[in-house]
Amino acid sequence: MSFPAELLTPEEMAAVDRAAPLLGVPGLTLMENAGRAVARAIRRRMAPCRTLVLCGPGNNGGDGYVIARHLAQEGWPVTVAALAEPKAGTDAAAMAAAWHGPRADFTEQAAARADLVIDAVFGSGLSREVESAVFKILLSAKRVVAVDVPSGLDGATGQPRGDVVPAEFTVTFFRLKPGHLLLPGRDLCGEIVLADIGMPAGVLLTDQVKTFANSPDLWTLPQLSLSGQKYTRGMLTVLAGSEMAGAARMASLAARRVGAGLLTVVVQGNGDVLRATEPGLIISEMPVDELLQDQRCKTWLCGPGLGIDRARAVLPQLIAAGRQIVADADALGACAGAPDKLRGVSVITPHGGEFAKLFGPVGADKLAAARAAAKRIDAVVVLKGADTVIASPDGRAAINHNAPPSLATAGSGDVLAGIIAGLLTQGMAPWEAAAAGVWLHGEAANLADADSGGAGLIAEDLADGLRRALAAMQRG
Repeated sequence: MSFPAELLTPEEMAAVDRAAPLLGVPGLTLMENAGRAVARAIRRRMAPCRTLVLCGPGNNGGDGYVIARHLAQEGWPVTVAALAEPKAGTDAAAMAAAWHGPRADFTEQAAARADLVIDAVFGSGLSREVESAVFKILLSAKRVVAVDVPSGLDGATGQPRGDVVPAEFTVTFFRLKPGHLLLPGRDLCGEIVLADIGMPAGVLLTDQVKTFANSPDLWTLPQLSLSGQKYTRGMLTVLAGSEMAGAARMASLAARRVGAGLLTVVVQGNGDVLRATEPGLIISEMPVDELLQDQRCKTWLCGPGLGIDRARAVLPQLIAAGRQIVADADALGACAGAPDKLRGVSVITPHGGEFAKLFGPVGADKLAAARAAAKRIDAVVVLKGADTVIASPDGRAAINHNAPPSLATAGSGDVLAGIIAGLLTQGMAPWEAAAAGVWLHGEAANLADADSGGAGLIAEDLADGLRRALAAMQRG
């Protein structure tokens, strides 16, 4: 899916709708354009069939009347069923008055008789649970296309308000809402079609937008310089444990692949278990306090396979020394129940379980939870999942949507931590490094999946996928 980076909450979208008439585009024009766009999307994907348009009393329903009119003008057999009539004097009421075709009762039987049901009952701004009767009627449909969002889906959080019937595809307008990308909203929407409805220039003040769909539009990867060398590309130090050394190895390989100039793996005790692996790894058994005397060692990755006791001992040293730190895995476990101990790190990368042990349950609003956590510890929070949220203490947040299901495999998180640390090492700002790292991680998996038909991905496959993802970006 490729969309503009900006995401608008339902409240922000409502403000845009209110501003449009002041800039010369009336609401009736926008509603007409929206309905026409949905009708066009339907005609491109389906042959004419018996169609029932379910209309609510608000603007979503107003769009539905326009859809019905445009499909009927193209020869489709269309019937409208209204949950309730629009309020007199509204744009929706004007569009309802312009519908002169057949009407049906708002019933399960009417939905079951149709080949296609268009869900224009409730839009993304619904603030209460959807009535069970609406759900049952939509459940009776053979095929459902949704306008804006499937009825009952919260456009801000992606969470259902009551029961929600999934759509075959969803047509929305101007900008996506967070709920289109957050789960389970993304699944419930099916294919997402974003339509241009003629919003006037200047209606959106982009410098005020705080929520984004993660994509290369948000960040710029470090560029190589002819005069550069390994030290100017940055030195990364990875702390490793001797019992789960593979985690540090995978993180280190990812960091090197993404461009870290010089990487040292620090292991307590016998480092021979790592010396026998990749020849490009520099292995050190030097105490952390001695390594911290080298001011070139600015960026550290702490956590993958380290062991909680070891993480609990060394993380405060790194923070006290003012280093850039990516805290993952055991470094997060070492701070369970005491997240303020993470103040001073640059980026943390918890999955949902680790997040809950630090900050409490994620809850229904993943965006809000990640933002609150980022503000609390003054660090970027990468709340991982199929809909990873990257939140900055300044309120910016990006939702990632390119990660395939195959990334749910052991070691994948170590690779991600390494990518982020490698980018941070080269001078990227923490939020940009985290967002870029998450996107590259997903793209690497997609490319690896393409080679195997989507089967058998393991974390070790991601390094080559990462190389190819970076090469594709350089080609433009």
